[in-house]
Amino acid sequence: MSKKTDSNLYTVLFAIGMVLVVGALLAFTASSLRPTIDANKRIEKQQNILYAMGVNENDETSVEFVSKDKVAEEFAKYIKKQLVIEGDNVSEDAEAYLIDIKKQQTAAKEGKTRKLPLFVGEKEGKTFYIAPIRGKGLWDAIWGYVAMDKNMVVQGVFFDHKGETPGLGANIKQRYFMDDFIGEDLMNNGSFKGISVSKSNNDPKNEDKNDNEVDAIAGATITGNGVAAMIKSEIGLYVPYFKTLK
Repeated sequence: MSKKTDSNLYTVLFAIGMVLVVGALLAFTASSLRPTIDANKRIEKQQNILYAMGVNENDETSVEFVSKDKVAEEFAKYIKKQLVIEGDNVSEDAEAYLIDIKKQQTAAKEGKTRKLPLFVGEKEGKTFYIAPIRGKGLWDAIWGYVAMDKNMVVQGVFFDHKGETPGLGANIKQRYFMDDFIGEDLMNNGSFKGISVSKSNNDPKNEDKNDNEVDAIAGATITGNGVAAMIKSEIGLYVPYFKTLK
């Protein structure tokens, strides 16, 4: 006589039981970790915004954010306003930095009014306008923050990615690439142009800040094009607001 455990019914019931047990454990773990995950997301966004406006702990070559234990204090110190732009309406929201850019892009595609967060920072007597951006790289999403003055001249950036190639497209978050954007003018003869990531820039020291170009990363053409497209499509949405600052 065969054992009950050898039957197909037993196998199916055992599999169902394991799925239920493992699913319950995963759900419990996710629920338990949710506050920590949410807190880390808040910290990361604050660090990224501050980094773009030059509030960080960099040495000459590294990328070092404001430490987690100081970021809330530094964010409150340097970020004076958090704005939400919806069409012609501009309002303040103390948690505008938590707005999900991906969801807002989807809403815009569905014909809804998109919320555009904009952070106004002050440091050493200068005013910074920091905008979040999101786009598509070679393999997956890329995103970042662009800090500008009222004339839309870049004062700093931060870029990140989900799955770009290490040593190639992933280098968009390296200092040598991000620092090239500092001082670049997003405008050209009064019109918004953005910044191209060009293989034919012929400006290795990036001395020309009015050409709307920075040098590309070798072997990362598609990711570089994604950065340029992201800047043009996302920052372009803020142009009407910047015109009100004139």
